[in-house]
Amino acid sequence: MRSSTLAFLLLPLLALSLAYYVQSHNSPLGPAPHLGVSLGVPLTLSGLASLAQAAAARVRSAATLAAVHPDVIYNNAHHYLVNVPVPKIQWPAVVQQWIPDLGLGSSVVIQQKPTTSSGLPALTLGPFEPLEVDPNREEFRRRIVAVGDIHGDVLNAYKILQTAGVVNEEGNWTGEVDMFVQTGDIIDRGDDTIILFKWFEDLRVEAEAVGGRVISHMGNHEWMNVIGDWRYVLPTEIQTFETVQKRFEALTTGWLGEAWAANYTVTSRIPLHPSLGPPNTDYPAPPASPHAHANNAGPLSHAAFSFVHGGLAPQYPALAPFPSAINELGASLLRKLRFRRPLPRPHPPYGYPGLPAGTTPEEARLYGGDGPLWYRGWAELPDAVVCKQVDGVLEKTGTRRMVMGHTPNFEGIRSRCDGKIIIIDTGISHAYGGAISALSVEYKLVPLQKGGWKEQEVVKAIYAEKEEEVLVMASRDVDGDDFW
Repeated sequence: MRSSTLAFLLLPLLALSLAYYVQSHNSPLGPAPHLGVSLGVPLTLSGLASLAQAAAARVRSAATLAAVHPDVIYNNAHHYLVNVPVPKIQWPAVVQQWIPDLGLGSSVVIQQKPTTSSGLPALTLGPFEPLEVDPNREEFRRRIVAVGDIHGDVLNAYKILQTAGVVNEEGNWTGEVDMFVQTGDIIDRGDDTIILFKWFEDLRVEAEAVGGRVISHMGNHEWMNVIGDWRYVLPTEIQTFETVQKRFEALTTGWLGEAWAANYTVTSRIPLHPSLGPPNTDYPAPPASPHAHANNAGPLSHAAFSFVHGGLAPQYPALAPFPSAINELGASLLRKLRFRRPLPRPHPPYGYPGLPAGTTPEEARLYGGDGPLWYRGWAELPDAVVCKQVDGVLEKTGTRRMVMGHTPNFEGIRSRCDGKIIIIDTGISHAYGGAISALSVEYKLVPLQKGGWKEQEVVKAIYAEKEEEVLVMASRDVDGDDFW
């Protein structure tokens, strides 16, 4: 009798939560934010649904882990304590200074399988056919690692960055990669917001000191938070900022808002070869640009990847010049949100604040359903549709592959249309319990004895807890030396 009564009470709430999730999945404004306005109580329908979703995610995640790893303990701090007889990896030293302030305690550890590598060679291309290499010309190599949605989980972020060779056991930059790209949604669904963002800012400094780069993007959840849409913020995460007011100030005019304005973009164009210029050199490049020939007419003109949180929809009007047309809209909208006064009261429990006064139609569309923050078509539409559309977008953006997060596949990284579309959100966070993954791009331009060059490109999915998977292995002859 007691169990049936409990089911009677819980089933409507679970049904509401499911409906809410579906609407949130499809709408950039999320699940009917106006529902909470007229209730006049602190815990609105949206708040109840968010709590139900968060609780269900934690239970599901814990159950999944327990089934796969019977030696896992799921503790109240939302982290995993793995009791297996292998060497322990302590929290990254670079974040130790923040751990005591968060009340987590430096004794919280995650144990790792002994076979996990703490770093990878700079490149492991192959197998390709043997080449007769010209010893009088230097070959060029570049390695890029990208990680999708992290959602408040520093332990799993640390685990995959170490596995992929981005950081060492102390959480510091290894120098084994040229660029590390993160596609947004670091925030929400977990407690580790402060640790993650401060850690990545430290990695940025460390990387640049040795010629590397950290490329960062704001996902839809970063934008939701600065707008005041806090439906996926845990109460325990707010406590790490001390108060709601201090959290909102940090996100806008404080240290985190300043980092977003200075170091984060909506999208990026990452070149595989330096003749195309540094990251985010426009395509097409203006005639006066020193990289105009290489980008617009050179033999490597499309030797670049695009990275974005949601997706670059075929119908989206601001695809060129890429990426500046999109990123200028993002910078303008972020500036209006950061300096909006008075700060809105976050939803829930208050009403959805929406975009600020003075938002242009172009800025509103940036945050719309076919904008780069929310678009899911590349992940969800049939192959027959997306494989027909993708070449047009790659041509407009001066790229050969597009990489995005946002739409999770818990089993692993997805490659579509011969690797032209790559979706890297695998639900890394403990909130989901998905595959802990990173994307590795290994590029080499080899001088040939007969003249010309051979491009070699390997794109792999790297996993912390299973074997890596080759997604793309491609080679191409390049005539001449007129790259620049």
